[in-house]
Amino acid sequence: MTDHAAPRLRHDPERRRELAHVGPVELYTPTLQASRDFFVNQMALREVHRDAESIYLHTWDDYSSWTLRLIAREQAGIGRTFLRAASPEAMERLIATIAQTPFAGERRDGFHGLGEVYCFDDPDGHPMGVYWDVDWYEPDATDTPSLKNQAAAFPGRGANIRRLDHVNYLTHDVPAVSAFLADVLGARCTERIVTDDGEDAAIWYNLGQKSYDLVYTRDWTGANGRLHHIAFATDTREDILRAADVMLEAGIHIETGPHKHAIQQTFFLYVWEPGGNRIELCNAGARLILAPDWKTISWTAAERAKGQAWGLKTIDTFHTHGTPLVD
Repeated sequence: MTDHAAPRLRHDPERRRELAHVGPVELYTPTLQASRDFFVNQMALREVHRDAESIYLHTWDDYSSWTLRLIAREQAGIGRTFLRAASPEAMERLIATIAQTPFAGERRDGFHGLGEVYCFDDPDGHPMGVYWDVDWYEPDATDTPSLKNQAAAFPGRGANIRRLDHVNYLTHDVPAVSAFLADVLGARCTERIVTDDGEDAAIWYNLGQKSYDLVYTRDWTGANGRLHHIAFATDTREDILRAADVMLEAGIHIETGPHKHAIQQTFFLYVWEPGGNRIELCNAGARLILAPDWKTISWTAAERAKGQAWGLKTIDTFHTHGTPLVD
């Protein structure tokens, strides 16, 4: 077993958790308006702001003022992932920790709906940012909820996506990213896929009590900084089954699902939005990691090769498609 993998098999319950959750995410798309229409019409997000190069969207139960920023680019892919600190003090402690690594960044202002952001890249080159100050969502007369403990009114259309769930990145060096997540960001590895020589091939990390928030999978191309998918949570499995019909009628490419993953037990549907990015609709919120001394679940290559918990065999493009595209 490698040195990178060994320390992450058991979480240290004495370690302070400096990050609260995954915040908003930026997504690059070569078809800005078509991608916007997909997220608004099929996924039921709401457009809340736009500028010369981007459109901001909001899921109905996100307390933050925006959830997803679509940015016009020649190639699809992942932009910056924002991570909210657990407190202002936690943000300062985390900045001090990151600054002592080769991945030190800088403080920046000017992000819509966010205060100061400490911007840095993970070991694979994916842009990230830690923040504390955030504008909360303020509904207008058209989406004021009946329940005051809800951010916005239930949309009642399309897939009725409730919130952003997780991001799955591609990386050329899973062990290096795993060490950064655990040792620098203080995240916790809940599950992983291990090669026959004991090295991590894919990792699932959580920041709070959700089963996972940040996922990294080995990039078969050897490239850096690519995206496998971003995932949005629904309330029920039935929402995902309905979403399959919604995507079918809209002519959206359904890659695979609905099926159930063995790893993390996620019920899922994968589609490709018009810009080419893979999007997952998932229902994993009922499974929480409550044990403070959780032991990482390791899956062997042979166990992973058995496929899903149930459903059809994993389609080949699930292992080969990522954004931006590479030759």
